[in-house]
Amino acid sequence: MHAEHTYRALLVWEGNQGEGTTTYQGYSRRWRVQVDGKTDLVGSADPGFRGEPDKYNPEDLLVASLSSCHMLTYLALCARNRISVLSYRDEATGVMKTTPDGGGRFESVTLHPTVEIADARLLDRAKELHEKAHTFCFVASSVNFPVHHDAAVTGHTP
Repeated sequence: MHAEHTYRALLVWEGNQGEGTTTYQGYSRRWRVQVDGKTDLVGSADPGFRGEPDKYNPEDLLVASLSSCHMLTYLALCARNRISVLSYRDEATGVMKTTPDGGGRFESVTLHPTVEIADARLLDRAKELHEKAHTFCFVASSVNFPVHHDAAVTGHTP
């Protein structure tokens, strides 16, 4: 049996500065996402596209979504395999290229997780689980560009 999960978000543009989108320069790119029961997320466009540099942009959120999905999947796999993860940090990077006509797309995202586990004897298995996490990550399975990972795992000697 397959389960279906539905996610809802309300996106509200807050950038009308009095004249709507009469000119490309005349409106703000600020927006707000509202999800019932959660703190609002305020965003804008990337500064390269006239956005506010101190706000999240869709590209930031895409990279963060891939990174967090991989992490959550990896942590679950480690727990199921009795591998105690003590710390996890990922410096993920995404590469997006634009085209002269104003279009563009992500070319790739690379995750760089640094993981510390409690038992060094389980290092090989802990490293293997990154491959499995990549396969099981719902978000990575949904994008049309490669998501790479270059994981470093260290452990303590019991």
